[in-house]
Parts: sequence; structure tokens; C-alpha cells
Amino acid sequence: MDSYCRELASPGVFQTVLSVLIILGIILSYLPQHIRIISRRSSFGISPYFVLLGVTSGTSAFANILVFPSTAQDVACCQEISGIACFAGLLGVFQVAMQWLCFFSILLLYVIYFPRATSPTDPVGTVSSTSGGPTYRTALVITGICLLHALVTIMISLAFELRHPAAVSAWANFLGVLAAILASIQYFPQIYTTFRLRCVGSLSISMMCIQTPGSLVWAASLAARKGWSGWSIWGILVVTACLQGTLLTMAIYFDSFGSKTEWKVGQPAGQNEVPDGSTLAGEPAHEERPSEETPLLQSQ
Repeated sequence: MDSYCRELASPGVFQTVLSVLIILGIILSYLPQHIRIISRRSSFGISPYFVLLGVTSGTSAFANILVFPSTAQDVACCQEISGIACFAGLLGVFQVAMQWLCFFSILLLYVIYFPRATSPTDPVGTVSSTSGGPTYRTALVITGICLLHALVTIMISLAFELRHPAAVSAWANFLGVLAAILASIQYFPQIYTTFRLRCVGSLSISMMCIQTPGSLVWAASLAARKGWSGWSIWGILVVTACLQGTLLTMAIYFDSFGSKTEWKVGQPAGQNEVPDGSTLAGEPAHEERPSEETPLLQSQ
């Protein structure tokens, strides 16, 4: 048994307990977002590009830690050390995997509960399409891009592992940098969407309250395990925490002091409605305005 495996065979109790708590914290931090979308039965207010960048960033980060040379060493040492020590040594991988799985669940819920239109001419459109918002087609395209990105990443990683093992470290760093870049710009579409809507919609403030400080703790845990050589792994979390804190501040402000106008089916109340849901005098309550989705021929 070499020195690396001997060190791995005696995991620190504090570090192991902290890593397990981080995994539980990741699950608990995403639950409010999952529950909010399901309870509202709508993903209105969540930017599709925020979801796209989040999933692709998570995929890159997951692939990064899987192909990272130290992870291969950890797996190799599992043949010589106890099962508990092996589990403790791979907790960093489990953390990133759980984070990816939880965010991928947001993608699924985003598509499932995307506000759908009732227009007979465009069954996969959305009500928000008439106001320049994302459509259901956008949600489907983003899902396809996320799956394609994951497939391509897996294929390239396997190609490096099997044919060019000497370049695996460079590929891992590239994935880490890519994940960091995607994570860096991930929150800008959501910040813009929240600012434009002046409300949080289905975005969970509770999730961000847990994740913003939690990401810093998680980054410190990974930094202690991987050291400065693993900057491409834990650096992503530091960047994410800073941007998420910005979005959290904005969300709390709009939720507390923003407009109280009622939002329905993915867009604000009609121009003939006032914030309390009533209609202006002299205008019918259910009059529909023609749009580009309105059929040309209608029954009189």
C-alpha cells in the first residue's frame, strides 16, 4: 500500500462527517425549489437559460471530478482499504453527483410544469410567447441540448481515458474551467428574468438562502480534500455562491417590496385588470385580445 492509500485508509472523522452533512444539505437545499414548482404547478419565473447553463455546468463539473486523476487514485485504493474508508474518500464525487442530480430534477420539473398554451393553432406554444417570453418549444430544445451535452462529454471522456490517458488531466481541467464559465454566467439570465418580471415566480428563495452559504462551506470542504491543485473543482462553487447571493438579494427585495400585481399563467394581468383582480369599469372581464396565435377564421 503506497503512502496515498495509507492516508486515505485513515479518514478524518470531522472531514467525513462534514462531507456527509454537505450531501444531506444539498438534497435539503434543492427540495424547496422542487416543492415550489410542484405546489404551484408552474415553472413560471424561472429562466430557461438559467436551467440550461445550470445543467450543463453541473454535467461538466461532474465529469471533471470523475476524470480527475486523484479520483482514479481513490478508486484504485478502494481495493486495498476498508469500505468505510473508500466511501469517505469518494464523498467528494458523491457530493458533485448529488448536486447534478438535483439540478437535473429542476430541468425535468421545468419542462413538466411549463405554462402551456390552449391555442388550437400552436399546441406546444405558451401564453408568454405573445409577449416575447419563452415557449414550450424552447423548453424542449433546452432539454435536448442538455442531454446532447452530457452524451458528448461522456464520449470524449471515454476517448481520453482509453486512447490518450496522458491528456486526461488537461481534459479534466478544461471541464473544470468550462463548468466555472457556465456557472459564472448561469445566474445572469435568471437575474435578468427576475428583474424584468419584478417577482420571483416559482423561484425558491428558501433554496437560495440555504445554498448561498452552503456553497461556500462545500467549497471549503472540497478545497481541504483536493488542495490548490483541485481549484477547478471547488472554484466553481465560490463563483456560484457570489452570483447566487446577488440573485437572492434581488429576489428578497421584489418579494418584500415589489409589485403586488397578480400574475397568471406565465404573464401579468391584462391591461383591463387592476392588481386586486377586478376589471376596469365598462370592459368585459373575459375579453380575449387577438394575437399572432389567434385563428384567422373564427365562428361568429
